[in-house]
Amino acid sequence: MGAGERALDFIEDGQLVGLGTGRAATAFVQALGDRVKAGLRVRGVPTSDRTEALARQLGIPLLTLAEAGTLDVCVDGADEVDPNLDLIKGYGGALVREKIVAASARMLVILVGVEKLVPKLGARGKLPIEVVPFGLPLATRRLRELGCDPRLRQVSDGALYVTDNGNAILDCGIPPLDDPGRFERELQAIPGIVGTGLFLGMAHAVIVEDGDRVEVRRRVAT
Repeated sequence: MGAGERALDFIEDGQLVGLGTGRAATAFVQALGDRVKAGLRVRGVPTSDRTEALARQLGIPLLTLAEAGTLDVCVDGADEVDPNLDLIKGYGGALVREKIVAASARMLVILVGVEKLVPKLGARGKLPIEVVPFGLPLATRRLRELGCDPRLRQVSDGALYVTDNGNAILDCGIPPLDDPGRFERELQAIPGIVGTGLFLGMAHAVIVEDGDRVEVRRRVAT
């Protein structure tokens, strides 16, 4: 049983489910689609256009976030997970919608391979930040002042990468973060930044897949 299938343990009949974006989330959506075909009654809220297309293809009933309101659970992937279950997300480009849907859910379940576990956030050296196009010059300058190395994300033909929200992404080179909370506050103070890939204090459980072994880690209540 992979992490995507293990995440089905968190899903109950009649629930409203946030559907994440990326490889791990896709495995969950596919497993959920199989369960829906077998009779499970759920309704999903996708975090990206591509997840929406996949869910429709699999026959998962969908709602908009406005229609759904509060969700029971959101299942998504991550690019880094630290020992506190804090996250960096956004390598796939859906970070702002993912954060909005995650914040709308009573429980956030994250699926990762063991290679995504890090001792400190920033260990992989990249933090995606979504920016309003008009704000790119200011955001780039301010990020450099904070010691980041912001690089404008492009698609394979060299054109600007555009999020489902119509914004750009700056992939910021960063060192491992000693104080992610303070860094997040500094980033959010920059006009034009819509959201960052730092997901702090949000994950309730992380399902870690290591070969044939799957482990569930839960956030310790403080």
